[in-house]
Amino acid sequence: MATGDKIIDLFTNYQETLSGDQQLRETIYEITRDLDKISREISTVQQRIHLDHGLEQVPEILSRTKDLLESCGPLFQKLSETIPKKEFYKYHDSWKYVTQRLVFAAALRHFLLKHELILKEDAAQILSLKPEPAEGFHLDLEDYLHGLLSLTSELARLSVTSATSGNYELPIKIASFVSELNAGFMLMNFKNDALRKRYDALKYDQKKIEEIVYDLSIRGLKPGN
Repeated sequence: MATGDKIIDLFTNYQETLSGDQQLRETIYEITRDLDKISREISTVQQRIHLDHGLEQVPEILSRTKDLLESCGPLFQKLSETIPKKEFYKYHDSWKYVTQRLVFAAALRHFLLKHELILKEDAAQILSLKPEPAEGFHLDLEDYLHGLLSLTSELARLSVTSATSGNYELPIKIASFVSELNAGFMLMNFKNDALRKRYDALKYDQKKIEEIVYDLSIRGLKPGN
């Protein structure tokens, strides 16, 4: 049984542990707050594609997005140096949502640039993260998948924007891309409820895109008609 002095020593140590953890969480919060600020700025930049003549600004939007994404690297590096080894998932909730938004931004930029899917390794490299857990402070797979699923909603909206602005080819490319992405996700058995719900939304996004393509077709506006 612990004596009075022993109990005091124990609880003094407990308090020191709690204080250290709280200080660490405050440091993490400050870093993620800066990441969130960059994420919101990227969102503002990328949403310009939906303005009048926004598609004409794509090169400028791509350039600015690239610069902002690269500015996240030092912050993730700071997080990497702050988080104790083997405690990544203890604190992961603090930065996972902003990471998902940044992956989405990188995926949208990549699609606008190449009309292709951004690979997990490439998304990790852009953010100065490791691609795999064994390599250190890494891009979590579920965060990457969430970013891709957010992309489909934005592409559904972009289909409307491009069709309205007279760019009838882009909705066709978007439809093909989302169809292939959906085929990939169909192979997965989601254990994560949030991912499963988000995947359900992908099917509605795909349907919306297909309706736009169909409308272009019956109006004789689909390229190749």
